[in-house]
Amino acid sequence: MKTTALTVALSLALALPALAAETRCGWIQNPTPGNWWLDDAQNTWTIMTQGGNDEPEGMDLIPDISEHDYVKTNGNYGYACACMGVETDGEERITQILSFRQLSLAKCRNDKALKFPG
Repeated sequence: MKTTALTVALSLALALPALAAETRCGWIQNPTPGNWWLDDAQNTWTIMTQGGNDEPEGMDLIPDISEHDYVKTNGNYGYACACMGVETDGEERITQILSFRQLSLAKCRNDKALKFPG
């Protein structure tokens, strides 16, 4: 009986995708309504797109980025520098936001691995 339960438990654990939290830091951009992404040293990570049904869990953890160190580029829209605890699909999408911390613009501007937004 113990062997069967252990086998079932292991089978279930192996069948689930392994998700691991990642820390991603870079330019968080919100250029237009409903469009959000994060550009870090490795990739451009889509957070959500306007008209899409792709808002990740935890989006409410991102505060109004315009209240801190921020660059306005389009009316009330623009970009800032941030670190986020996230889960991704491993390719190009942030699938869950676990934490958010806005940083000074200088932090991203001084990071030679980051491309300037825009």
